[in-house]
Amino acid sequence: MGSYKDNVFRANVGAMIINSRGQVLALERAGIENAWQLPQGGLEPGEEPWQGVLREVREETGLQPECLERLAEHPEWLAYELPPDKRTPKVGRGQVQKWFLLRLRAEYGETIPLEKATDAEFSDWKWMEFDKLVDIVVGFRQPLYRRLREEFGRYIVAGGTQKEGSA
Repeated sequence: MGSYKDNVFRANVGAMIINSRGQVLALERAGIENAWQLPQGGLEPGEEPWQGVLREVREETGLQPECLERLAEHPEWLAYELPPDKRTPKVGRGQVQKWFLLRLRAEYGETIPLEKATDAEFSDWKWMEFDKLVDIVVGFRQPLYRRLREEFGRYIVAGGTQKEGSA
């Protein structure tokens, strides 16, 4: 018989960070070659999503809040279920996430100070077209990333050109 945690979805936040060309910041998980994803992480007790996403971005990328401009917030909490072999007491059955769209302010350049990250969860970073990231991200995240594309699509690069209406 499973524990209570087997049926819990961990409260989490995520950040889609774009550059001035509408490419997204993708991070490669340490120790897992070609495991690319967007920054995300669990909320701490009593923490609000906006404070949580700023903390997670700082911990995972080394980017300070003043480097980022808040463009949008997904209106819904989005969830993904983990395959049974990926579940742990920490995350339970999966994650339910509040997502934010952020832009790296041009005056800070486009280099990500991963060496300043306090979390060694990621070993590399690169700017890429969001559709490419959706194609290579682990399968259980793909439906959620497609929902992000629906909501934030006007800000991101598709097929090598920035979509009409981009900021």
